[in-house]
Amino acid sequence: MDIQTPPTLLQLAGESLLRDQASAIAALDYLPAELFPLLFIQAYRRRIPEPLKAMVQAWPFTVLPLGGLLQLPGLMVLQAVLDGLDILLAQEVRPRRWKLQVLDLRNTGTNFWRMWCGDSTWNCSWKVPVAVHSSSPNKEHPLVPLEVFLDLNFNERDDGDEFLKYILQWAQQREGLLHLCCKALRISEVPFQRQTPLDKLSIENCQRLTHSDLTHLSQCPNLRQLKSLHLFRLSLADFSLEPLRALLEAVAPTLQDLRLDNCGMVDSQVEAILPVLSRCQQLRDFTISMNNFCVATVEKLLRHTAGLRSLELELYPVPLECYRIRGILNQERLAQIRAELKAILSELGQTRTIYLCGKCCHTCGNTNVYDVAFS
Repeated sequence: MDIQTPPTLLQLAGESLLRDQASAIAALDYLPAELFPLLFIQAYRRRIPEPLKAMVQAWPFTVLPLGGLLQLPGLMVLQAVLDGLDILLAQEVRPRRWKLQVLDLRNTGTNFWRMWCGDSTWNCSWKVPVAVHSSSPNKEHPLVPLEVFLDLNFNERDDGDEFLKYILQWAQQREGLLHLCCKALRISEVPFQRQTPLDKLSIENCQRLTHSDLTHLSQCPNLRQLKSLHLFRLSLADFSLEPLRALLEAVAPTLQDLRLDNCGMVDSQVEAILPVLSRCQQLRDFTISMNNFCVATVEKLLRHTAGLRSLELELYPVPLECYRIRGILNQERLAQIRAELKAILSELGQTRTIYLCGKCCHTCGNTNVYDVAFS
């Protein structure tokens, strides 16, 4: 016959405490950080929302790896956790008790629960979140957006992931209060032709973007009416930009905002998109800063955008010729190149102001912007 391991005294204490929810909530102010994970799991498994809501507000760790528990049933208890966060997010100043910085909804973190709860069923590795103890108990902290990590998986055959829908709707309604971070995105067999046309597409900090992904985007019918295209901090240095050229060709009649900043682009790649740029007659904002261009490429960009009468904002990278070894900016050379670019604007006969953006300083994180104007 099976011999079940008897519950530990700690588990029995948690179960006893949860029988009186009001007492359990009141005890959180005095509960050691080491007891929170076990009590949280017990409340989660028993679907007791009020203690969960209170524990989120008093969570003594920097990370709540909730994704490791989501294989357990309960959209209701997920709602309780988010309700607890809402109480905190609604406040203008972060309470001194709030230590939580990251809500992790990915299928990770199970080692955290195993370590604190002694449950051998948890078997994933995880960097254990740190319990934070304030040295100034009466000090309030300025509000910093909460980071929420999750993986996205879109599949035509799914009727809809209620969990994903709920999370995305919750995050959208709290814009500015949290930072939604997706490190892994999977799209398979999604019927784009049946979707409403998009007017904005933004892809940022996606280091896993492949050439086939870019090709797929250029072929999506629901992107044919884009007004805004943002690609930021991508690794395009080894890509052929032919798919991007095809996408720009398709959206040229409607595109108003094109941003291709910090994508690792080089001179040879710009040649692929130069001709189509001149056909984006509705373009108002064009930024292509923090890429590796020589002055000749910047000059070509100026000439190919000269006929865009709606253009109001132009941001280009400071040319490579302006930098010394180790990326130090040569101010004298920069002044010469600004004068050369101003002469080109004069030659084109346009009242026009462009901006040159320098590389990000690794020490302070700032960037300098320089104007070149002709009137």
